[in-house]
Amino acid sequence: GIIRISGENAMDVISRIYRSKGGKKKIKEVPTHTIHYGYIYDGEELIDEVLVMIMHAPRTFTGEDTVEIDCHGGVYAMQRVLDTVLKNGAEIAEPGEFTKRAFLNGRMDLAQAESVMDLINSKTSREAKASINQLKGGLSKEINLIKKQLLDIMADIEATIDYPEYDIENVTQKSVEKKLKSVKEELEHLEKSFDNGKILRDGVKTVIIGKPNTGKSSLLNLLLKEDRAIVSEIEGTTRDTIEEYISINGIPIKIVDTAGIRNTSDKIEKIGVEKAINLIDESDLIIAIFDNSNKLEEDDEKILELIKNKNAIILLNKIDKEDKMNDENKKIASLNKKTIKISTKTKNGLNELYDAITEMFDFEEIEKGEETVITNIRHKNQISMAIKNVINAIKTIDENMPIDIIAIYIKQILEDLSKITGDNVSEDIINEIFSKFCLGK
Repeated sequence: GIIRISGENAMDVISRIYRSKGGKKKIKEVPTHTIHYGYIYDGEELIDEVLVMIMHAPRTFTGEDTVEIDCHGGVYAMQRVLDTVLKNGAEIAEPGEFTKRAFLNGRMDLAQAESVMDLINSKTSREAKASINQLKGGLSKEINLIKKQLLDIMADIEATIDYPEYDIENVTQKSVEKKLKSVKEELEHLEKSFDNGKILRDGVKTVIIGKPNTGKSSLLNLLLKEDRAIVSEIEGTTRDTIEEYISINGIPIKIVDTAGIRNTSDKIEKIGVEKAINLIDESDLIIAIFDNSNKLEEDDEKILELIKNKNAIILLNKIDKEDKMNDENKKIASLNKKTIKISTKTKNGLNELYDAITEMFDFEEIEKGEETVITNIRHKNQISMAIKNVINAIKTIDENMPIDIIAIYIKQILEDLSKITGDNVSEDIINEIFSKFCLGK
């Protein structure tokens, strides 16, 4: 287990409780970024045998002197070392305090700091890569380039205001409008990336629907590689939704099994059916499953109607049995959806389903690390506000308003974008952001 101490008195704290094996080494005098073997003492009582890493400012995560005590894991041993550290001058960190100190000390901007928590919470390799890109400053770099363009526009406007005798306002307005439209395109591209970013963060919400006993719960168990849902020949076994996370080729999937859609007089089952139908509108992807060993019935046709205008994959299950559903069935073919024959019993068709999902949600640019993706709703909201102010600025030009009015909007755009990187953000927002972090970061 590791206990980390950061701050101007970190070296004083460790020097009070650490003793080297021979008792001669003074820990405060050792070179930075070195590891030392020894013991932690509470007064004269030996508590643990440890390794201590010494890192002097500014080349640390927080930008402050930092000590890490690598002690034996286990509740009692670690608690004794922690109690001794606190007794000798340290204080328990607040949630996110280490990353907050890194931000306040200029080691990283606010967008990079937020990506630390995104990286910790990553569920797939692609989500982690998007977080690492932001941690390295990918988003901040793009925001700063846009801000530079806006500052260039401000310089043009101020020159026009300062030298009215040269009568260049019309020329400047045309130039400013062109540059603002370019800024708008770049911001809209970032805003649009949030659709992919949301999927990376929250997963592709995938709803499995079908009549009772078509193999929905069997498909869920197959995808999860565990018996998560009860499978029975008795219709209406699934009454409520079952939600789980899986990863398919690096794509996070939030998969939801639902009650079989059919007309029923059972009050509880009816609620489950209504819930399944409502989830169709909330989903990113629908997997509609039909029994290939039976012909389409009225409930099947109702499901086809529900998915008609949705992002859906059709599965024809039970191909290990007699095929009673014609491949050329006009009702299925008319939907023009990806249709896959599958057997949840033999696993035939499963890889084809994986490939179809991967093709639908193609994150190749993220995989290459070439695309900055917005995964944070706060960043998305600030970019949306900036776009509105760009539109307002362009509108003032179209309406031939004085050029100094445009400057007001551009200053607001700069302010909107500065809140992303933390150049212009209130203490309340900073505290709120870091309060969501875990104690260790």
